[in-house]
Amino acid sequence: MTIGHYASAVTNSAVMEWLEPFDPRIVGTLPLGLAVPGSDIDIVCHTPDPDAFADIVWNHYQSADDFVLYRWTAGTRPAIARFVWDGWPFELFGDQLPVRQQRGWIHFEVERRLLALDDGRLRRAVGELRADGLKTEPAFAAALGIHGDPYLGLLALAAETDAELRARLVACGLG
Repeated sequence: MTIGHYASAVTNSAVMEWLEPFDPRIVGTLPLGLAVPGSDIDIVCHTPDPDAFADIVWNHYQSADDFVLYRWTAGTRPAIARFVWDGWPFELFGDQLPVRQQRGWIHFEVERRLLALDDGRLRRAVGELRADGLKTEPAFAAALGIHGDPYLGLLALAAETDAELRARLVACGLG
C-alpha cells in the first residue's frame, strides 16, 4: 500500500464527507510521511454529541471489515471507531473537546513542526525507530532524548517556539 492508496481509501470511504459536521482532521504517520506497514488512517473529530457521531459512523461503516465502535469510560468519553476500507485500517476518534485541544492533534502539530524544521536527520531517526516497532510519540521522544512519558513530553513541546524546537534539534545532534 502506498500513500496514494491511502488518499484513495479516504476518498472511496467518503469518511471526510460523512464526518464533515465534526471538523474531521487526518493526523498521524501517514500525513507526516512516517508510515510503516500496518499504519492506520487516524482521523480526529470534534463531537459535541458523541451519540450523533456514533450514529453516523454506525450507519455508514458497520458493514466494513473489522468494524468496532466503542466509548471510553473516562474523561470526556470519546467515541472511537475502527474498521478497514480498501485494505486500509481506519481509526476515527470523536471527542467533545475541539480538535485543536485534543492530544492527538497537539501531538500531530508538534511532530509536523519538528519535521518542518528538520534537515532530514530527525525524520531518519524517527523512521528507523518506527521500523523497529516503536509507536510515533515514543519514537519522537527517543530521538529527541525526552525521558519519562513520551506522550506528555511531546505535549510539553507544543508550547515551544520554532527557535526553541530548532535549538532542541541541534542539542540532540539532529539539526
